[in-house]
Amino acid sequence: MPRDRTHRRSRTRRRIVAGAVAALVAGAGAGALALSADAAPTVAVTVDAGTSLGTVPSTGVGLNTAVYDAYMNDASAASLMKAAGIRQLRFPGGSVADAYHWKTHTVTGGSWAAPGTDFDHFMATAKKVGAQPIITANYGSGTPQEAADWVKYANVDKGYGIKYWEIGNEVSGNGYYGSKWEVDNHADKSPREYAKNLLAYAKAMKAVDPKVKIGAVLNTPGSWPDGVKAAGDDADWNNTVLSIAGKSVDFVIIHWYPGGDSTKDLLNSPAKIAGTTSAVRSLVNKYAGSHAASVEIAVTETSSAESPAQTSQAAALFAPDTYMNWLEQGAVNVDWWDLHNGVGKPTTVNGETDYQDGGVLSVGACSGGTCEPARETPFPTYWGIRSLTALAQPGDTMVKASSASPSVAVHAVRAGNGGLNVMLINKNPQNAAQVSLSYTGYTPAPGTVRTVSFTKGGTALTTATRGTAAAQTLPPYSITTLQLKPASAATRTDAPSAAPTATAATSTAAAPVASASGTIGTRAQASAAGVPAGLPDRSNTAGDLASTGVSNAVTYSALGGLLAIAAGCVLVLRRRRGRASHGG
Repeated sequence: MPRDRTHRRSRTRRRIVAGAVAALVAGAGAGALALSADAAPTVAVTVDAGTSLGTVPSTGVGLNTAVYDAYMNDASAASLMKAAGIRQLRFPGGSVADAYHWKTHTVTGGSWAAPGTDFDHFMATAKKVGAQPIITANYGSGTPQEAADWVKYANVDKGYGIKYWEIGNEVSGNGYYGSKWEVDNHADKSPREYAKNLLAYAKAMKAVDPKVKIGAVLNTPGSWPDGVKAAGDDADWNNTVLSIAGKSVDFVIIHWYPGGDSTKDLLNSPAKIAGTTSAVRSLVNKYAGSHAASVEIAVTETSSAESPAQTSQAAALFAPDTYMNWLEQGAVNVDWWDLHNGVGKPTTVNGETDYQDGGVLSVGACSGGTCEPARETPFPTYWGIRSLTALAQPGDTMVKASSASPSVAVHAVRAGNGGLNVMLINKNPQNAAQVSLSYTGYTPAPGTVRTVSFTKGGTALTTATRGTAAAQTLPPYSITTLQLKPASAATRTDAPSAAPTATAATSTAAAPVASASGTIGTRAQASAAGVPAGLPDRSNTAGDLASTGVSNAVTYSALGGLLAIAAGCVLVLRRRRGRASHGG
């Protein structure tokens, strides 16, 4: 619903970064979790390790950053991002991108660019993180020449080698369909005009560096204004844009913010990703001709912002399930919204305080007498994303896995060292889940197995040796990754079949959601960072997935060490992200 969407965006954007000091505490420890699944029925999980859903892209796990985030380049934030395996960073952030002028580090139309968040400072942070950038060129108030100059500066003058370039943020939010949150100074705001200008941007930018990839902004199938035809138009935004530019673009961009009135709705939404991907791919196949197979899909913004949970455990469970579903469906990149955002109106979700902050790291701000943890303290969503480091490294092979119950999600990856990693997500907030696992194409070694977990109330990933490859008890509201070794060297030679989808080591970045009624990215960060009220606060290079957990040398930080819990207790992973906070 446009109205609801605009309202949430506006609410979210008004949070900017303001907060208190962060802590990623050390500790890791081994310890068995004694949990009981009492009367719960056993959930059957099957893993077909002989198949392939493609390889994990080198930049598949991404995150949004924004020029109005005064804490974007904090050394502690860079360290935390690196440890979480973030391999791509999006810049300059959401709707502010359509108002940002990179040469002068200024923003058109009332937004704000914090000191020290210019392009070169951003690139220094990306290098520290080991992440490749994805850049959103200014479509709303910029020109093809301005974008081409940016490509020249980045790739010719500085040698940054930036591959992915989006042309605009959520351009259809320019008022053409009624709701306006995106800056667009073009007299003609139609999809026809965007497609025409998109071609002009592509021509100018590729004249400077033919190797760059140009992305077209689409509406997410099934989300407003997808399917809407304006007066006088023959087709909606997606069909119009691709009918004109489909044969010329290198990737298409969507933002995915599943709605829902409950945490259950949120946690069940990743199951819809396959259908959304299919709809996007059908559009590309319809208009890109022989070029279609090479057109990539980039999810440059996603989070739990449209749900009740943003910094509590449900959001933490949602995050890795979302990343993996998109990557398994062939997306080249998934970018979470965002690094820092700002506190909203705190609520209680499943017994936990949810700060309604769309960032993965706290800004240490207060609202209504409730204060966030110190600045740069990871929210549960951070730990949900970081859980992916225990599952996969770039280049690992994603394989088919299924669960007999929607209450337990499963993802599996064939590691390059011959191991098989299986992530199990128990979506039940109250009850443990008993799981039985069977395997095809892989024979796990007998005995207890190494696990990496994030449980409700937790402040770190916890390693342990418990259960077997065939049977596990999952704590309530938890993420548990089994790191299995093969029964014999012969098993290692069982190579998965060729990947049917092109999920190469490429990726794109996420674009922040726009603010309402013409306001550019108004998040709570602005006021928190001392930005004048009403200004947007969009706090929304290559390296390997950091701390993959496959190696015994990996250390997972913990707050106060290992939490040993007995029957019924669990480590809580609380991460929630709010769409409202992704000031596009």
